[in-house]
Amino acid sequence: MNRLAHVNPHAGVKAYVGARVPARAGVNQKLGQMKVGRLKKIASGTSGSEIAEAALVLPIFFLLLLGIYWFGRAFNVYSTINHAAREGARAAVAQSCATCGSPNISLTTNQIAAQVEQSLQASSLDPTQVANLGVVPTACGGGPATCAQAGNPKIWVCYHVQLQPAASLPAGSGAPAWGVSVEFQYPYRFFLPFTSLNMQQIMLNAGVQMTGEY
Repeated sequence: MNRLAHVNPHAGVKAYVGARVPARAGVNQKLGQMKVGRLKKIASGTSGSEIAEAALVLPIFFLLLLGIYWFGRAFNVYSTINHAAREGARAAVAQSCATCGSPNISLTTNQIAAQVEQSLQASSLDPTQVANLGVVPTACGGGPATCAQAGNPKIWVCYHVQLQPAASLPAGSGAPAWGVSVEFQYPYRFFLPFTSLNMQQIMLNAGVQMTGEY
């Protein structure tokens, strides 16, 4: 009876439970390893596709950025040379002496070219790159207009230019206006690798007409 009194009725249950714990731990460990391996496979596959997509998209993206820069630079140069031509035309029409008889004294062609040169230098453009149009400007195509070419920079200055055709004026508006025209060209080169525009030079035309001041 004493032996039975010392027998623990739960001893068998505890022993059975203790025997099952290592088996469950092994299964959980295998499931964890399978999940980790699957996640690694998904991660490695995703990173590979992202690298392939980046290899295709990044060159196009950088080429687009370069295009925006160089076309923006071309527009800036075009605005600058037209501003320089406007300064030259303003100097040409402004009379330097109002009491020197008729007609008033105006600047010479080289003096007008000097005004254009100063304006280009102020905008960090090289005046020696200025080129003439290669042909006589259309403003000098008829009438009393006379054109002269300056030496440096090489610009065309046309005097007595009819600014608006008489046929296009409304009835009763009076005689057409006359003024001065300043025209020249400036080279611009693109740097866009892997395109047909790479290292290609274009000529930007600048031309301004301004009515005379009296």
